[in-house]
Amino acid sequence: MAQKNSGRGLSSSAGLVTYYDADDKKAIHIKPAAVLITAAVIGVVLYVLNLIF
Repeated sequence: MAQKNSGRGLSSSAGLVTYYDADDKKAIHIKPAAVLITAAVIGVVLYVLNLIF
């Protein structure tokens, strides 16, 4: 019979560390919207530079 997993799933069995449990006050916190906006701006700048050159 199959054994039920009582752990955290594949991440714990693969040896991966979940960083969501740790709340580090010294870490740099960046909003997800800022990351998306920055990526979009970089993409537009690269597209325009590609058209120019």
